[in-house]
Amino acid sequence: MSTVTETLGFQTEVKQLLQLMIHSLYSNKEIFLRELISNASDAADKLRFEAIAKPELYETDPELRIRIALDKDARTVTISDNGIGMSRDEAIEHLGTIAKSGTRAFFDQLTGDDKQDANLIGQFGVGFYSAFIVADKVVVESRRAGLPEGEGVRWASKGQGEFSVSAVSKPARGTEIVLHLKAGDDDFLDDWRVKGVVRKYSDHISIPIEMKKGNGYGENGEVVVSNEFEAVNQASALWTRSKGEISDEQYTEFYKHVAHDFTEPLAWSHARVEGRQEYTELLYLPSRAPFDLYERERKQGVKLYVRRVFIMEDTEKLMPHYLRFVRGVIDSNDLPLNVSREILQESRDIDTIRAGCVKKVLGLLEDLSAKQADKYATFWREFGQVLKEGVGEDFSNKERIAKLLRFSTTASDEQAVSLADYVGRMKDGQDKVYYITADTLAAAKHSPHLEVFRKKGIEVLLLTDRVDEWLAAHLTEFDAKPLVSVAKGELDLGKLEDEADKAAQQQAEEAARPVIAKLKDVLGDKVAEVRATTRLTDSPACLVSPEHGMSSHLERLLKSAGQDVQGSKPTLEINPEHLLVQRLAAEQGGERIGDLAEVLFDQALLAEGGKLDDPAGFVKRVNKLMLELSR
Repeated sequence: MSTVTETLGFQTEVKQLLQLMIHSLYSNKEIFLRELISNASDAADKLRFEAIAKPELYETDPELRIRIALDKDARTVTISDNGIGMSRDEAIEHLGTIAKSGTRAFFDQLTGDDKQDANLIGQFGVGFYSAFIVADKVVVESRRAGLPEGEGVRWASKGQGEFSVSAVSKPARGTEIVLHLKAGDDDFLDDWRVKGVVRKYSDHISIPIEMKKGNGYGENGEVVVSNEFEAVNQASALWTRSKGEISDEQYTEFYKHVAHDFTEPLAWSHARVEGRQEYTELLYLPSRAPFDLYERERKQGVKLYVRRVFIMEDTEKLMPHYLRFVRGVIDSNDLPLNVSREILQESRDIDTIRAGCVKKVLGLLEDLSAKQADKYATFWREFGQVLKEGVGEDFSNKERIAKLLRFSTTASDEQAVSLADYVGRMKDGQDKVYYITADTLAAAKHSPHLEVFRKKGIEVLLLTDRVDEWLAAHLTEFDAKPLVSVAKGELDLGKLEDEADKAAQQQAEEAARPVIAKLKDVLGDKVAEVRATTRLTDSPACLVSPEHGMSSHLERLLKSAGQDVQGSKPTLEINPEHLLVQRLAAEQGGERIGDLAEVLFDQALLAEGGKLDDPAGFVKRVNKLMLELSR
């Protein structure tokens, strides 16, 4: 066995995280114990799973446990487990680097405010590095189950940029972490203090967390040092207990363990399902979106157990992609212990469990929206865009999801209007749900397409999330009323138009024929058509997409994502009452007609958030017209 000690540097992100964590979490130091116990529990789960196929990994020690030892003389706290353990390479990988998608997004979101950053750091999952909140030196000795005694590894660091790794002989499998406490943290050497922290944060851990029994006294009054260990926690999986036995605080602490999150959950669902399939689910709604929610490589958040044995986590078969924010556990009594990801893909039992859990989550959201509006507003702010994906992904629950959606409208800037709210206050004779898509709320609110709707007091949904084009493509109606874009096709207000409106439209079309001909001649193949409209009251013109074609907003989104798309040519609709259009109509010929027509088109393109092909040409024409008018 080599005794050479190798010194290595931490990954840059680890150095940053260590500094941020030590300064941001110093006011809640005790969480280090929760994090290290949680890691030890995960190591036990992994051993149980691998031992299904290789029972020899238990070696001669099948009873899993976590132990905490306090040494007041040496001023050390030791947390040990007999779980899966680590090899040398695993120790370097897990303790020296952060292999996590979204790392850059995490650091980009840091504000420098200790309180805000503490929440974000907790969300990132500080895990092992929390040891440096209370320790100025950490020593880890570990041996992976199945490796020879001589292939143990010793990892040590003072948390200042580097760590050392050397080989050691370790008879017992698993991991032992020794924390050399900083000055001023001696309260973590007190048995009662540590036991209190364990019961507060880790009572739900399903394997025993042991500490030495208190010392006793002999017959002559002498102190007898105890070498016996006793369990400090209940040591039973929390989800297997009845709901009446579990306090809200215990539910909350279990969420923080299973989700690796510092914040409290918004709500949870705990149920035992019996029948053709027997399983228990404990599912949580977080109160804050993780920084990597939109990362393609991020993993799902529900863990699968079979008869209390951890099988795997992050399996997409347990929860649809649009509910990827859900955290928790599903424990089946019927699946085989050797179930694999491949088997899950073809399993009808898993499909049944998934369908049941989806209904539970949607029911939880419905309950929040009906009874706890403030909490639902928090949920929508954090996860609303993700839930919208479900309209296109989950046909069987499409109507339930649609009722949970919330929007800004021309009547309310806040994203708080449900489709039921909208339908309930539709004007007499209105038979459509009107919406507009745009890049920003300001762009949507000030779109010229809304002018006639504002004039008539018709509410319009303002869709400004990137996912809204996807939503609009799949949510074509609600409560038997079609969803219609105000920026596509010819304006048809149905019964909301009176005879005067129709007469005005006809009159506008007649009066505008000469100027329409001029515009068509100048603009040529830039437009599919030019026509007069009554949808405009203040603006001279607007661009309209074909009724069944791609919207200009979607075209811009796809191009910004690097896709080569060719949208349909727009229709230019003009307002014959506008002075600029009338000025163009009065022109008898010459270069000014061309300049006015091009400016009219470019203004309409800019008003809907489009990008000019020739910005310099537009500026030149506007300047030229301004100078002519000033003479």
